[in-house]
Amino acid sequence: MERNHLLALPDAVRRLDERVGVWAGSRGRLAVAAHEFVCFGAKQASACLFGGCMVLLLGLTWAFYPAGAGLARYDFLTLAALAIQCVLLATRLETLEEAKVILLFHAVGTAMEVFKTAMGSWIYPGPSLLHIGGVPLFTGFMYGSIGSYIARAWRLFDFRFTHHPPLAATIWLAVAIYVNFFTHHFLPDIRWLLFAAVALLFGRTWVRFRIRQVHRRMPLLLGFGLVATFIWLAENIGTFTAAWRYPAQRHGWTVVPLSKLGAWFLLMIISYVMVSAVAGRSGGKRQSSAGDAERCRGRDF
Repeated sequence: MERNHLLALPDAVRRLDERVGVWAGSRGRLAVAAHEFVCFGAKQASACLFGGCMVLLLGLTWAFYPAGAGLARYDFLTLAALAIQCVLLATRLETLEEAKVILLFHAVGTAMEVFKTAMGSWIYPGPSLLHIGGVPLFTGFMYGSIGSYIARAWRLFDFRFTHHPPLAATIWLAVAIYVNFFTHHFLPDIRWLLFAAVALLFGRTWVRFRIRQVHRRMPLLLGFGLVATFIWLAENIGTFTAAWRYPAQRHGWTVVPLSKLGAWFLLMIISYVMVSAVAGRSGGKRQSSAGDAERCRGRDF
């Protein structure tokens, strides 16, 4: 039995997985498939750990945080996010490299937030002391949670890729996407050209991910779309809890328009490229071996 997929798990969880795997193997293909599905869900939950904590905090503070508290809700969220980071690092549920990714995303996201709020794209209705240009510092952690998810999923699922575009090309694409988030307020919006560029670069790319013993695979573009959809759902929770609001929501909450999925999809590309660059420097695998490709045949998602 291969053990590489278990290296990131605590010893007790690893032993339990091994025992259940032996039991499922003796019960037939349906039991094996069910075990693999549970393992997939558990790894996804682990990859979402930081982001899930942030979304949970948004809901709990919206429902229970005292209106007249001496510490503003936004400042509490910032301090709570820092505390979560310290706990995850201390318990080794998060690596130092993943924490660096979150810090990088915090800087990139905050810079865009300052500009976007100044342009009236969205607002933060509550007060705060810990802010930059009217943008509460907790917002950078919301962007960081996306980077955290990708970095943790990369490690937990042992990502491999086939037909992956050169890193330099993806970096130029990410830069163009990031710049367009700013310039479309003054110049023509080129997002449709950017969508076309994404399809051109990643249209043939497959990501291979290990759940247990073998690598499964799926189109990387599909993965981007699925993650962007979950971010859109999380954004609806954020606006529902009044953490931030779009102009159309100032007088009452409404569902975030589906058109925002396009923006989150493009943001996913920036996020992926940043994590990809870090993974490349730390020895992350970009191309699958021939043996991996052989084991994946007939197991496409």
